[in-house]
Amino acid sequence: MVVLLEPLDAPVEPVDALRRIAFLLERTRAGTYRVEAFRNAVKRLRTLDPDEVRERAEGGRLQELEGIGRSTAGVIGEAVAGDVPEYLASLQEKAGGPLVDGGDAMYAALRGDCHLHSDWSDGGSPIDEMVLTGVELGHDWMVLTDHSPQLRVANGLTVERLRQQLKIVDGVNRSLAGQFTLLKGIEVDILDDGSLDQTDEMLARLDLVTASVHSKLRMNRAPMTKRMVAAVSNPRVNVLGHCTGRLVTGSRGTRPQSEFDARAVFEACAEHDTAVEINSRPERCDPPDELVTMALEIGCLFSIDSDAHAPGQLDMKAYGCERAERLGVPAERVVTTWDVDRVREWASP
Repeated sequence: MVVLLEPLDAPVEPVDALRRIAFLLERTRAGTYRVEAFRNAVKRLRTLDPDEVRERAEGGRLQELEGIGRSTAGVIGEAVAGDVPEYLASLQEKAGGPLVDGGDAMYAALRGDCHLHSDWSDGGSPIDEMVLTGVELGHDWMVLTDHSPQLRVANGLTVERLRQQLKIVDGVNRSLAGQFTLLKGIEVDILDDGSLDQTDEMLARLDLVTASVHSKLRMNRAPMTKRMVAAVSNPRVNVLGHCTGRLVTGSRGTRPQSEFDARAVFEACAEHDTAVEINSRPERCDPPDELVTMALEIGCLFSIDSDAHAPGQLDMKAYGCERAERLGVPAERVVTTWDVDRVREWASP
């Protein structure tokens, strides 16, 4: 069951304080530069002996360390002194509560996430930090879905890099056996003709595939419909990601939704047991409400996903849960409420 993190109380370890600050900044969409200061400080502290950290904090010498600035040194010093750092306490009060009103029952029913990124593609944190945060939030499972090769701007994974990543996923699962499962996945690009931007051999090695359109979003209606129907009909595809491609707010500006026959695409999803993603990122809010309602009436499955590119963004599923609950989507039709064995069985071609 996915839950809100409880506020940290004194005493708090310096690394825990820094991690929680970064998490709270990420979940409220703070600037990357601010977040990186705290994430980099965590990395630096993890290379040091705790006694050295204490000595430097007590002697006012933390800022001599590369990666430690005035703000992060202040947080570390207060934590070493046995207090909840003032900045952390302020953030917990202002940004630690629910992100949205509504959707509580759906949020509590969630057990996993079918769409998230690490620093292997365009995410901001390593796999282990994404997993650790997922565990802390109460996830039973998540699917690692870094981008595929064509999306070079997002450092998409070549066949060789994907092979290497799968070995790391195996290691994560060995270390967390019985506590949490990291499923092998990808966010694969839907190419112009509806084929998938990864080899059949590699797709066959994955537990779950989320497929999304990232290029030629303004393609004419008929070829775009044909493209999307071909993709969701592919037995290797399990989730149709952010189907309209729209952007409604945010630093990247706005973008209109792609033109396609939504009924034809959703009927193909229902026929082939492909889930329609309710992408929870506020800047996407995709699909719009009327298309969620259409997919629901057609009989589609859904996947409420974070599309997280940082640990704190895993919490953004709250936005998708509010929409799903408000629009009458039943929890049993949402694959991210299922246990991992059921997800594996459903996703198997």
